[in-house]
Amino acid sequence: MASTPTPGPPTATPTNPIPERPSEGVSGGEPIAAGSDAADGRNTAHALNRCVGDTEAFRTNVFGAAPHLHRSPVPFDDLLSLGDVDRAISGSGLRHPALRLVRDGRALDPATFTRPARTGATRYADLVDPGRVLDRFADGATIVLQSLHRWWPPVARFCRGLELEIGHPLQANAYLTPPGAAGLAPHHDTHDVFVLQVAGTKHWTVRAPVVAAPLPHQRSDHDAAAEQPVLFEADLEPGDALYLPRGYVHSAAAQQGAALHLTLGVLAATAHDVLRRVVDRAGDDPAFRRQLPAGYPFDRDLAVRTVKAALADLVDWIGRLDPGDVADDLTDGFFAHRAPLLDGQLGEMLALEQIDDRTRLRRRAGTTAALDRCDDGRLRLTLGDRRVVLPAALEPAVRRLVDGRSRTVGDLADLLDGPSRVVLARRLVREGALCTERSTGPGPGTRPGSDDG
Repeated sequence: MASTPTPGPPTATPTNPIPERPSEGVSGGEPIAAGSDAADGRNTAHALNRCVGDTEAFRTNVFGAAPHLHRSPVPFDDLLSLGDVDRAISGSGLRHPALRLVRDGRALDPATFTRPARTGATRYADLVDPGRVLDRFADGATIVLQSLHRWWPPVARFCRGLELEIGHPLQANAYLTPPGAAGLAPHHDTHDVFVLQVAGTKHWTVRAPVVAAPLPHQRSDHDAAAEQPVLFEADLEPGDALYLPRGYVHSAAAQQGAALHLTLGVLAATAHDVLRRVVDRAGDDPAFRRQLPAGYPFDRDLAVRTVKAALADLVDWIGRLDPGDVADDLTDGFFAHRAPLLDGQLGEMLALEQIDDRTRLRRRAGTTAALDRCDDGRLRLTLGDRRVVLPAALEPAVRRLVDGRSRTVGDLADLLDGPSRVVLARRLVREGALCTERSTGPGPGTRPGSDDG
């Protein structure tokens, strides 16, 4: 058994007036239970529900189309709190650009808040200096923690929950703004954002787009952005969530006290990405690899005829292209980059030999899995960043183990003998597909101590 790494009107959309705060209230692979955690009532829809309320209305009417404001009394401080930010600044050894500072809409020179340091024999110049960071914060600078989806587990789990609900990758930053200060100048992002207010109050101003649905190369022109008409303004309080499709101009300022919010960026696949994949596939046909005729830059008629012929050939080629192949490329690309979230995996590895028929297992929270067959007929389990190849006869047992339910190893007794089922269970725990129930942590978007069932 080998493991090979794999290379209608929108509901609650902000209008005038803003809604009042409510009262308490792979190729051919088959994705298997992509991240649902039905056994204990946690599921990937919970993260999206916290951000938008009615998830079905959001997916159908709002996503990618219009801003959406959702007010909730339940804060987001289970994902990142002011205390967490304090500890990250003062004791985690962050380096730029994991932390950066912004004041009056512009990034500060890292040299003003970092210092040289050494780890072993390696010297570097960008270690975050907690004292200097806090001095800059006291002077009005906003603290930005970047790429939290990579290094802060609660945010990583929440982002994975959203990814598995909307089908697009996410990234996460946090912004701690001092009292009365503005962060970034009016601008647009080239990705959708969910703004989750964690602490304090921030006043948001949302303006009409300068560029509709901008692509990554269509960066924001701050002067043009600031001149766009205001669509609405809103004060976000803890628990509130604002969704903005890419292109909508926005800016924010803290009110009386300091304010902390998370910005989750949706790196959405677009129709442009589909076309790029189609053109990349066209390169497999020798007809599209021929050089252009000699002299074409000096003869415009020749250049036009050449382009026209190439486009005609492309249209004919696209007519013979199987759309399913391109769709498989897109979906495979999404799942191939959803690596298992390995909270507690070190403890799992150290306790592998303790797994026996009495051990209760479940699929690791946020893990995607796809089963298909290799060319030689063996079973292939794709787990984001790796492919696990197993004997074909294990397919029923593997499907049972990764279906999202809590099971003991002994529950495979009708499919495998004792030693075989223990070996399989240990292998899938080692690969990060399963975890023992003793190490199961909070699922995506689950508040500690909450009853989500």
